[in-house]
Amino acid sequence: MTNPNTSIYIHIPFCKHRCAYCDFNTYAGQEDSIPAYVQALINEIEFVGHRTEQMNVHTVFFGGGTPSLLSAPQFDSILRALRSAFTFTADAEISIEANPGTISPEKLNAIRKSGINRISFGVQSANTEELRMLERIHDFFTVIEAVSTARKAGFDNLNLDLIYGLPEQTLASWQTTLQRIVDLHPEHISAYALTLEHGTPFGRWSSKGLLPLPDPDLAAEMYEYAEEFLEANGYVHYEISNWAKTNSEFRIQNSEFMCRHNLQYWHSLPYLAFGAGAHGYANGYRYSNALRIKTYIERLNTDNRSLNTSFPLSPATVNQHKQTPKDDMSEYMLNNLRLTNAGVVESDFRLRFGSGLLDVYPKEIEDLVKNGLLEYAKTSEVYRLTKRGRLLGNQVFVKFV
Repeated sequence: MTNPNTSIYIHIPFCKHRCAYCDFNTYAGQEDSIPAYVQALINEIEFVGHRTEQMNVHTVFFGGGTPSLLSAPQFDSILRALRSAFTFTADAEISIEANPGTISPEKLNAIRKSGINRISFGVQSANTEELRMLERIHDFFTVIEAVSTARKAGFDNLNLDLIYGLPEQTLASWQTTLQRIVDLHPEHISAYALTLEHGTPFGRWSSKGLLPLPDPDLAAEMYEYAEEFLEANGYVHYEISNWAKTNSEFRIQNSEFMCRHNLQYWHSLPYLAFGAGAHGYANGYRYSNALRIKTYIERLNTDNRSLNTSFPLSPATVNQHKQTPKDDMSEYMLNNLRLTNAGVVESDFRLRFGSGLLDVYPKEIEDLVKNGLLEYAKTSEVYRLTKRGRLLGNQVFVKFV
């Protein structure tokens, strides 16, 4: 798949409270640094923008952390810097992650006017006890209010994020959450299985027996129920953990509400990254920035105009890897196989890498097809995960690492 457009990811690492399951680069209690951080972001955007020819940007994603902690004028200043440094397509998708407990009608009206046109609310559950266990600062009534407020502000593209496979979560509770989510009519739904990451409170508690381990069989049952329930309610399952609303009259296997920014990742296409701990992929580099907020700000607050770095690296870059063809092929398989319908197209693979898919991965593909984890659609030349393969995705992906 070819695409001349680039995407931009901007990391906002601030949170009011760091949840016990979270493994992202986030920090609570450092909101006083937000103004300096915003200025550092603008400096990094200008630095990278000056080192490239004109680039067409078709998606921007503010992730975190809790990006909605920034004020509307701060978003406006970041977007002005981006538009000055890069060329935006007319229909650019500009997304923001938001905690339902950190928005107001005034803020949503203002950020909608600034050009942000998609919101991803971190809902996680509709169950009060589950939200409390996850240490979320909102309840489900707050979610209902946030969705209503966003609609009134003119947002017609909403994603609601969910987590399943929680300790002591029941299938009935998960079914209730899904029904309540569908009742809110979001254009997009994401559902991820809880992972107990090393170094998080959840990870430490579970290793000491203080937190019951999630039941993997029950989590698989929850996933299968979500597949059936969401499809029955008009959502196309286009990526392992993501569903987009379809046109109810034409049950197409596509949707204008698929997250275009995430599709950039899943199609292994380039994206720039700005902010503390942000990861990017462009000009043949995989790279990442300094993690700590203070370090990131310090690196961007000095005069670096004469710094000799290759695009897209910046003074904040601490890790860089020049991709080999083998790296790119491996990541292409991992990313594209996540797309449940699109999968990996043989002709696209050959066009991109100059070699046939079966020339590079003959044994891997043969084994996966034989074990019922991968299927081949001959008419479209597509390899895609089977339903069983979606449940056992890691067994598939490890073949290409």
